[in-house]
Amino acid sequence: MNKELDKILQKIAEKFGDQICADARNYLEIDIGKQAEMMGYSNLKENFHDVNVIVPLKKPVDGMKVRIDGRTFINYAQFESGIAVPGYVASDTGLPYKSFVPNDSMILNF
Repeated sequence: MNKELDKILQKIAEKFGDQICADARNYLEIDIGKQAEMMGYSNLKENFHDVNVIVPLKKPVDGMKVRIDGRTFINYAQFESGIAVPGYVASDTGLPYKSFVPNDSMILNF
């Protein structure tokens, strides 16, 4: 269990709290390594560089959109907050999670 990782994921969930819809098609990606660095956890920066949190959105945000095959998210886990991460990341946390069931096609918002 990694308490610093838990704090990072909780911070991301808090930041997008009212915008999250667990079964949404539109989503954002947040780099865990960059978030770790911003929060002062430099020891996690390298371990989680280019590992993304999926933040499913109630509605699309302004900007570019890219359609992604939902099968991309095989072995992802979803937390009670609605955010999702690769399964190996979820298993490193102490947070309760379930399997992430994405839509057949998802829309990445930039």
